Amino acid sequence: MVFVYAVIGLLILLLAGDALVKGAVNLSLRVGIPALIVSLTIVAFGTSAPELLISVKAATEGVPGIALGNVVGSNTANVLLVLGIPALITVMHTSTCDTRKSYAQMIVGTLLFIVLAFRGVFDWMAGLVLLAALSWILFTQLREALAHRRAGKADAELEEPEGADPDMPWWKIILFLALGLIGLPLGADLLVDSAREIALMYGVPDTVIGLTLVAVGTSLPELATTVMAALRKQADVAIGNVIGSNTFNLLAIIGIASLIAPMPVDPEFLEFDLWVMLGASLILIPFVYFGRDLGRVWGALLSTLYVGYVILVLI
Repeated sequence: MVFVYAVIGLLILLLAGDALVKGAVNLSLRVGIPALIVSLTIVAFGTSAPELLISVKAATEGVPGIALGNVVGSNTANVLLVLGIPALITVMHTSTCDTRKSYAQMIVGTLLFIVLAFRGVFDWMAGLVLLAALSWILFTQLREALAHRRAGKADAELEEPEGADPDMPWWKIILFLALGLIGLPLGADLLVDSAREIALMYGVPDTVIGLTLVAVGTSLPELATTVMAALRKQADVAIGNVIGSNTFNLLAIIGIASLIAPMPVDPEFLEFDLWVMLGASLILIPFVYFGRDLGRVWGALLSTLYVGYVILVLI
């Protein structure tokens, strides 16, 4: 039954996170917050709410391996699995995308995260550093978006944030917010408690469960988004989704969780998992900087690398 509870917890998290995004986006637009700000902040925070709740819950209950493993494992899965599987279905013409700046920000965020990890603990000081880096990235994105708008080149996606519905009634907005605010902690409780039980049942560290079961589960929304973007020939959305998610995972989720409870870093992270995460991120260089398309051969390679990584983590 513990696996059933884990799946139920994950489903509640994903559904509650989606409800929270819809409610928060439409509430923000109703009270006059510009769509541009909503797209750059509220949508990003809302879609990462399940990962945040898991990390906070795990950190406060003394299982930091699940909190850190969720983020490190998700970032690895986002590159190798979330981009690998869609590439097996159809070629993604990443050569037409310009994600160089956001990719550079992701790499800087990854390196900053690794440097802070070698302090041995993610505490309030590390949290402030990560959140300061996130604030700078959001500020530069907002400044560039406003400059594009003034130049008459406003991005259509920024004008219509995910989940926006101009005709949504107030009662529905409140219902979505309530479902999200109630469902997120409930789902996090179920998933973290079940993951801890599974770790005890099979005698594996909670870090391993965080890197595999929890990480893959919380990467499912990114996988679904990327598959649909690939089928619609929207390579910029696919790779941008992964880059943005990875940056936010490291800077926002661990940054906020570190302010709530200190998270000691397992030595195994420093020896292996952080470097796999960095290596997976660097694999994107040919697609971001050298105009390579992400085809089926690359998809097979990325997916195989992820399977190999999971096997190494489990043995």
